[in-house]
Amino acid sequence: MKKLKIAVLGDGGWGTTLAILLHKKGFQVCLWGAFSDYVSVLRAKRVNDRFLPKVKIPPGLEITDNLAHAIEGKGLVVIAVPSQYIRQVLKKIKQLGYPRRAIWLSVVKGIEVGSLKRMSEIIKEELGNIEAAVLSGPTIAQEVARGIPTTAVVASEKVNLRKQLQDIFTTENFRVYTNSDVCGVELGGSLKNVIAIACGISDGLGFGTNAKAALLARGLAEISRLGKVMGAKPATFSGISGLGDLVTTCISSYSRNRYVGEQIGKGKKLTQVVNRMKMVAEGVPTAKSAYQLSRFFKVNMPIVKEIYNVLYKNKSSRKAVKDLMTRQKREE
Repeated sequence: MKKLKIAVLGDGGWGTTLAILLHKKGFQVCLWGAFSDYVSVLRAKRVNDRFLPKVKIPPGLEITDNLAHAIEGKGLVVIAVPSQYIRQVLKKIKQLGYPRRAIWLSVVKGIEVGSLKRMSEIIKEELGNIEAAVLSGPTIAQEVARGIPTTAVVASEKVNLRKQLQDIFTTENFRVYTNSDVCGVELGGSLKNVIAIACGISDGLGFGTNAKAALLARGLAEISRLGKVMGAKPATFSGISGLGDLVTTCISSYSRNRYVGEQIGKGKKLTQVVNRMKMVAEGVPTAKSAYQLSRFFKVNMPIVKEIYNVLYKNKSSRKAVKDLMTRQKREE
């Protein structure tokens, strides 16, 4: 297995972390970045100051801005680009003549705006009949890079594929479980970012633990309701890629989505917050997709609806809270 050549597409914090993890396991890894200027900086400094500060990139780990070179001859291609750019990158890959026998693994958490498709659906739509899987879970890049014990889930409908990927990624500090529920794992990883924005708003407004606990519990109920209608297994949402990822993203100081919500709760406009960030907060576009999915499938998702209204309809955070708290009374 050590002879397997791997490409990691996306030089953000998570892509860089996984490239380092796989390199340390003895795999030949090539990390691809879209911007040549920044790739040159990474090559020279061997530290990703923008997205993964203070973590050394090993000298043997190749870094390139040449997409054709990155994927050539690879047995595993890990896709770690932001969700709203994944189709664009895949279209370029399709033009290059890609390795069709490779495994294509999405580690991206998001739902495409417009099509409302999950990442694995986009990969198969663009690349055709290929081996595809997803990896998700409560995986803050900084913590994984520092060797802090972390768990994740790899999902595929094919048992041999998910077991193979489990073997590839598992280390003594990075424990990987397997799951057959691709839809549930992807939805859990994507929709939790919207709830994290809600928790951030709660923090920004100065609310306490009671409010955050309510958002976590009711947010998970909303995610589970939508997931069930879309064909996911309800049990998935109480697992690592559901509840586990939700809790991490809603409480971590590293969480970009919680940070966005916190700044909005303090009175800043969305454009102000996003324009000052170096990293992408996936929950912002996902809030739009989640709201549209809830309407399409006729699923009641009041927290998602209010976050959509705050982000895209200029609704005040306090008015959104009031409307959530004074809705019609109901059973849990």
